[in-house]
Amino acid sequence: MKAIALISGGLDSILAARMVQEQGIEVIPLHFKVPFCHRAKRSSSPEARVDSLVQHALSLPARIIDEGHTFLPLLENPRHGFGSGANPCIDCKILMLRTARRLLEEWGAHFVITGEVLGQRPMSQHRRALGIIERESGLEGLLLRPLSAHCLPETVPEKEGWVARSRLLGFSGRGRRPQMVLAEQFRIRDYPNPAGGCLLTDRVFSRRIRDLLRYDALTLENVELLKAGRHFRINGALKLVVGRDEEENNFLESMALPGDLTFYPPEDIAGPCALARGRMDEESLALCCRITCSYCDASEAPELTITHRAMPGTREGALKVPRAENDLLKSLAV
Repeated sequence: MKAIALISGGLDSILAARMVQEQGIEVIPLHFKVPFCHRAKRSSSPEARVDSLVQHALSLPARIIDEGHTFLPLLENPRHGFGSGANPCIDCKILMLRTARRLLEEWGAHFVITGEVLGQRPMSQHRRALGIIERESGLEGLLLRPLSAHCLPETVPEKEGWVARSRLLGFSGRGRRPQMVLAEQFRIRDYPNPAGGCLLTDRVFSRRIRDLLRYDALTLENVELLKAGRHFRINGALKLVVGRDEEENNFLESMALPGDLTFYPPEDIAGPCALARGRMDEESLALCCRITCSYCDASEAPELTITHRAMPGTREGALKVPRAENDLLKSLAV
């Protein structure tokens, strides 16, 4: 007997998978790579962290599916609306579960497991939402939520005796203590805290997503840029991102595409790398240089020479410019 377990990277989904695994079911951990996870620091990717957690908790490798292009259209007009930010949680979960349903036969599995807890998230884990998700994903009766099973109707795996309902749980609400106790029982440690989830619930990130939607610029490459730096909307066809530290400077350089421009401070002055994407004219070029200048460590210098380079790095120029005024920076900030 096999089951596909959706693994988000958080504790709940890992616990749900482990509970079913403990009953002798062969669990297939499935993680979706989506463009709305926090940007990984240094060399570790979000997917690598998920795989490490799965290996630790389940002694199995995670199967990772990249459906980034499939997720982006959800942000334009989600059928079930948004949560507190730009997060279409119900539509997102339905999309993932539909994919899992299609994989059941291919992978020889019989049902699907998730770590959802009744009442834990106001948008997608109230009773009505859980029913909508199960029904519209095509998994009626085949979607097992082990952490809240006693609060929900019996599923096919329970009725058929594939899993023992008595060994499932009845967690509900937003408290985390029961999950932490269960993790200790399973000797699962070094799991992420619950605050690190989807970036679409973040107020600043949501505002930046809406900016991309407004200017018809929602692409995977542009979404990835939202995860770092200070963002400025120069005009409807041009965006500037300014790094805040060395790591972000390196990240922005690595994200530059052909046609982008990068901006640099003088060699003897500490300052950011900045990246501009879109249509550039002379006035906009000067403004991007001024914004870059504003974040250089030379407050006593009224003007600085900012180097600009057209990607892939074949054309270079420089402009001596003053800093942009604070009011101007605030008016352009996204």
